[in-house]
Amino acid sequence: MNNAPTVNRPRGIVEMKRNGLTWAALATLMTLASVPHASAQRTTDEYVQELIREAAARAGVSQPSAGAGSTGQTTAQATASGRSVVQLTLDEAIKLALDRNLDISVQRLNPQAFDFSLAGLRATYRPTVTSQLAQQSNTNPSTQTIQGAAAGTGITQGQATYNAGIAQNIPWGGGNFAVTLNNNRQSTTSPTALFDPAYNTNWSASFTQPLLRNFKTDTTRQQLVVTKLNQDISEIQLQSTIINTLANVRNAYWDLVFGVQSVEVARRSVELAERLVSDNRVRVEIGTMAPIDVVQAQAQAATQRQNLAVAEGTRRTTELALKRLIVSGTQDQNWSATIEPTDQPDFVPAPIDVTAAVARAIENRTDLAQVRKNMQVNDVTLGYLRNQTLPQVDFTARYGLIGQGGTRFVRAGGISGGITETIPGGYADALSSLFDRRYPTWNFGINVSYPIGVSAQEATVARARVQQNQVEGQIRQIELQVATDVTNAATNVQNNVERVEAAQAAREFSQRQLEAEQSKFEVGMSTNYFVVQAQRDLLTAQNNALQAILAYRRSLVELERLQQTSLQTSNITILGR
Repeated sequence: MNNAPTVNRPRGIVEMKRNGLTWAALATLMTLASVPHASAQRTTDEYVQELIREAAARAGVSQPSAGAGSTGQTTAQATASGRSVVQLTLDEAIKLALDRNLDISVQRLNPQAFDFSLAGLRATYRPTVTSQLAQQSNTNPSTQTIQGAAAGTGITQGQATYNAGIAQNIPWGGGNFAVTLNNNRQSTTSPTALFDPAYNTNWSASFTQPLLRNFKTDTTRQQLVVTKLNQDISEIQLQSTIINTLANVRNAYWDLVFGVQSVEVARRSVELAERLVSDNRVRVEIGTMAPIDVVQAQAQAATQRQNLAVAEGTRRTTELALKRLIVSGTQDQNWSATIEPTDQPDFVPAPIDVTAAVARAIENRTDLAQVRKNMQVNDVTLGYLRNQTLPQVDFTARYGLIGQGGTRFVRAGGISGGITETIPGGYADALSSLFDRRYPTWNFGINVSYPIGVSAQEATVARARVQQNQVEGQIRQIELQVATDVTNAATNVQNNVERVEAAQAAREFSQRQLEAEQSKFEVGMSTNYFVVQAQRDLLTAQNNALQAILAYRRSLVELERLQQTSLQTSNITILGR
């Protein structure tokens, strides 16, 4: 189908121009025939092309000019549509991903969450202060003569309580202690009371120390160690997320570069096909080519425009994949911008030391580090379970002092006698008797308990040992898999080196083949079919060369990812909390 613009002209003018073009071409051919043989050899490819351009100019047919590069046209299209253009290097893309990638941001919060879990567990060993303030009053009927009150009358007793204490679990040895100071003031209407008011104080200190079970470890200390190890595992997972994200950013960046270059290759192929259509139209006009050859060239041009549309769609898809990794959300300014990669994939093959690569991978792999941390968790859990199988033997000790004071009544003739003297006193008297240790109390003992038969803890220990053996086997299994993966990745790199070299050679030969076919076509030694076929072969070879370079870059990224060395090579440090 002819896509050239249609201009309404008088039929006579068109016929005159066609006849003029025909006569011009015949005159040109006669001139060529009249020159000597030596001069005829000057009819080179460029000379024939010049004659065609002159004939096309007289016929009013324009030749397509070479278009701008893909990057320039993409920038112009983005500017025309009002979208900003962001030129981005690979290092800048990596920095954006580290700062804005949502997967990294979410994973970065996990170690912080463990900080609060550790703080809650450590709070178990903080001292606890207790206090009590209370006031009460009771009026009870007199029921016995010894109470000193007549029948039918009541005895009123009041008490004010002021208590304080401190207790703490000891973070080593599993022991705990408590110190309390209890005080109260009692008043009564009983005629037999010795003190009114009476002040009582009681100081005591107690200590409990496990000797077997819960001595080396207990539930709280085991949870503390396990939580800290789990926090380390979350940091390893953060490192793994960063490494995988960086690998994905690199692959997405090179995919976008490939997409941009594919658009450029497709656009050049369209230009070549349209130029062939234009040249064939001129040849049809001067009568040196059949109109069917123009149709064939137009079909090739339509196919190349379709390839260009596919390449542009692929570019937009790869651009979106890169944006997904480097933006913080749809409100990010880069989300609505056009990303223009500025780095180009280089091809500098270097030898790979597979043995050293495997060693680095085994040392740096986060999955191995995570399994080793899990093994430590199992060790801690197994030690705790073993400790729980021991008998419960606790040493307990307590020492206390009692103090008493207040207004004292001296009675004659015993408890029921009359009051002969009142000795005033107060709370200071109670403290004085306390510090003088007039009324000490103490006790100590050992409490023992042991289950008869197989306990639940022993069964749990046996299961934990089996799980421990499984983890050890998993470590060896992962190390073997790491060695296999790294070796395969190194092999893929070498294979892609050979692929790139072969693809580049094929591209050069295809370019030469097209140039040769065009030269032969211009002097009538080839046909339109072979020129079109050479254009297709060149497009295929160019795409194959781009895909080979992309595969080579991807294989390098994968080898680096498997070794877990991207943080070192990019000089990235994960700061501690």
